[in-house]
Amino acid sequence: MARKRPSIQQLAQTQLGYDDLRPGQEAAIASILERRDTLAILPTGSGKSAIYQLAAANIPGSTIVISPLLALQKDQVDSIEEIDVGQAAVINSTIAASERTEIFDRWQNGEIEFLFLAPEQFNQTDTIEQLQAAPPSLFVIDEAHCISEWGHSFRPDYLRLGTVIEALGHPPILALTATASPPVRIEIIQRLGMENPQIIVKGFDRPNLRLAVENYDDEDEKREIFLKRIQQLTKPGIVYAATRKLAESLAADLNQVGVQAIAYHAGLKTKAREQAHNAFMSDEAEVIVATTAFGMGVDKPNVRFVVHYNISDSIDSYYQEIGRAGRDGDHANIILFYTPDDLNLRKFFSGGGKLDTEKIFELIETIQQQSEPIRPKALKPFVDLSTSKIKKILNHLELVGVVEALPTGAVIANQTAPDLKHAVEEVLQAQERKTKIDRSRLEMMRGYAEVQDCRR
Repeated sequence: MARKRPSIQQLAQTQLGYDDLRPGQEAAIASILERRDTLAILPTGSGKSAIYQLAAANIPGSTIVISPLLALQKDQVDSIEEIDVGQAAVINSTIAASERTEIFDRWQNGEIEFLFLAPEQFNQTDTIEQLQAAPPSLFVIDEAHCISEWGHSFRPDYLRLGTVIEALGHPPILALTATASPPVRIEIIQRLGMENPQIIVKGFDRPNLRLAVENYDDEDEKREIFLKRIQQLTKPGIVYAATRKLAESLAADLNQVGVQAIAYHAGLKTKAREQAHNAFMSDEAEVIVATTAFGMGVDKPNVRFVVHYNISDSIDSYYQEIGRAGRDGDHANIILFYTPDDLNLRKFFSGGGKLDTEKIFELIETIQQQSEPIRPKALKPFVDLSTSKIKKILNHLELVGVVEALPTGAVIANQTAPDLKHAVEEVLQAQERKTKIDRSRLEMMRGYAEVQDCRR
């Protein structure tokens, strides 16, 4: 008589030590065990990593996990080492070539269950070849909102993951995120080439978070009360500021009034960012004052407050950022220090980065002159644009069929390209739509700040 297969709840108990799975976890695991493409949108702190850990441990073959940050990859590998679900390894820019070779050898020998990669690793031509030699049985995209231009943490390198997945034979896809509005969901599904996906969305309410907004018209008064409030609040906590300069000056002011604060932003050198991150995670620093460069995937259970000195660019961003508080289930304070002038700064940010018709044609012409695929970085000397803007234009040009993108990120002209003038108009219209969406999202954030009813 065939032995009855353990239930997902039983597997969670024996393999992860979980007494119970949270809403959405079991449904997502069941979907993956049925080999279905799955998009799971679950609240922050709801154990999204447990979904792929348990599903992967109970299907044959190995798992690729796309994870955007080095610190997040390390945390995820460390957590896997503490449970009995298989070996984990990470390939990123910090490891030596010899170690990289050894990890791929172990992958091909079936010794590694979970291989963590940032999407930028596919810039290296051998990455796809190494993985094709032993294709994965599950392809996980963590922080999947990064794939969407409508999302709040857009990462251009995420966009070619659909091409990568196809090159690996389209294993089942698991896309995980805490926030994805309907336009973002649609784009995640389209960009990844998900086939008849199971979409699992669970409630976003976090009752242990106390939501508050404090209104100010005067910047000096706002800063003075902000410093007093941070002194009073239970630590540790996170403060978000709109600019790098402001993050540094607020951290300096907090230190002057006796709060152990440290600044964090993308302008710091890698070592300085790591030191700031580690100081906060180990409670050496009471407060980290950061731009939005900090926080993705940070799983520090005892964060007692998240304070925004400036308004966020959208409700999605705000939800992601405040979700870093109170993950231990205890109460945490969420405070937005709001001045209407902050909206002007956000409008300025959202209005930047407009695309220029002449530059788009220049880029197309340069690509058409190439006999071999060319990488975005290599296009920089031919057009006066930043690499990030080149990638943004190329993503649009791929969507309208002017160029073809390879899994490595290199592009080549499409031999059956549509009318170029019409294609460029479509690219410009897409940019205009994005600007309008950004503005409407900011208006929703303003509504949150100014509403007189329940903000929850």
